[in-house]
Amino acid sequence: MVSLGRLLGIVVPIVLWFAPLPLARPAHEAIAIASSLIIGWITEALDPALIGLIGCFLFWALKVASFQTAFSGFLDTTTWFMYGAILLGTMASKSGLARRLAYMIMSKVGTSYARLLLGLIISDFVLTFLVPSGVARMVIIAGVAVGLMEVFGLGPGSNVGRGVFIIITYATSIFDKAIIAGAVSVTARGLIEKFGGVPVLWSQWLLAFLPCDLITIFAAWRLTIWFFPPEKKELPGGSSILRQELRKLGNWSLVEKKSMGLMLIAIALWSTDFLHHIPAAMVALGIGLFAVLPVVGVLEVDDVRKLNLLPMFFVASGISMSEVLVKTEAVNTLTKVIFSWLDPFMTNVVTSTMALYWTAFVYHIFSGQETAVLTLSLPSLLQFAQAHHMNPLSVGMIWTLAIGGKIFVYQAAVLIVGYSYGFFEGRDLFRIGLSLTVVQAIVLAVSVPLYWPLIGLQLK
Repeated sequence: MVSLGRLLGIVVPIVLWFAPLPLARPAHEAIAIASSLIIGWITEALDPALIGLIGCFLFWALKVASFQTAFSGFLDTTTWFMYGAILLGTMASKSGLARRLAYMIMSKVGTSYARLLLGLIISDFVLTFLVPSGVARMVIIAGVAVGLMEVFGLGPGSNVGRGVFIIITYATSIFDKAIIAGAVSVTARGLIEKFGGVPVLWSQWLLAFLPCDLITIFAAWRLTIWFFPPEKKELPGGSSILRQELRKLGNWSLVEKKSMGLMLIAIALWSTDFLHHIPAAMVALGIGLFAVLPVVGVLEVDDVRKLNLLPMFFVASGISMSEVLVKTEAVNTLTKVIFSWLDPFMTNVVTSTMALYWTAFVYHIFSGQETAVLTLSLPSLLQFAQAHHMNPLSVGMIWTLAIGGKIFVYQAAVLIVGYSYGFFEGRDLFRIGLSLTVVQAIVLAVSVPLYWPLIGLQLK
């Protein structure tokens, strides 16, 4: 797949570059280069960030766009929101705060298979606020889950193992779409503000998807128990095992307390942004940098040096590609091709919601990179929404949530990470993924026309 992707990533853009397409030359060239990025992201021919940087360079070097446009994503607040989120995630992981909270939640929920499942799902949801990287969150939760499997005396192939790992993997991949945390929702927020011309409030996004989150937590829990009934219903040793793990962590350290305090400040500011209007990126970056100050002592300079900035570069290059496609008017062509068939469904709120949701779901099947799907499709979609007198914020939010629906392992890096532990198979993901995608579609079909207007969100 990688070799094929590298070959297609070279051949396809060259063919498109010289093909006699009925387009203005800037749009023609932009689409040719963008095709290389998209193919590379889908097939994972190289690291996504490296592919994006190569694309930015080609847009500039081949004079398709100016330097300012080709690298515009690096000046976008979304990119620096991502950097702040990486700092916050490092703070929660390094201090041990994330692991402690996971054990605390599960110790309160209970020790039966059913209750532990619920505890893991809730822990995953809570950690989404603290650890905005899906892969990092997956590793944290998986570390707890592997320990639980050892206590249960069950391994890969068991229903308990399949149930635990399939649900923490899938839940990790969807929660950061319903909360502005992680590359996908952060990117979506930036694209909606840039190309939709509307402000995106962290608090409004959270409130809009809160019913969907709560119902998804319950549905994921019940579906997992139904699909994967346990061989052992109780954790051997009961709650003493969880208390033992908490004792190993010891008393709350000073750095954990500081990390918790800074996280609570960030969440409080994000939740009340409708009052003070401080940008979410400013909050994330400000608190992340504050944690590095010697007087605070939560993060050290070496921690910053070791940060993996490739996700930040990926987000920046994706936004840059979208900006080039818009500036060259190539996005107008893509709009006609991708969204023309949606017209018959834009008659009322329910049919519009369902058409947008399932179009995004199917669209995502053909790409293994969630951010790539957004950066390619959202600018076109937002133009489509404005042409049909629809609220670009509501349209963008529906589209982003639908990206969370997945049925194949290749559709997200976090699914690949979860699958690599060897506890579940592709068919397990297909069953739980399709079921929860349907659940979220039903919730949206009800909440968009009835609940969203109550918090100031109209689709039309």
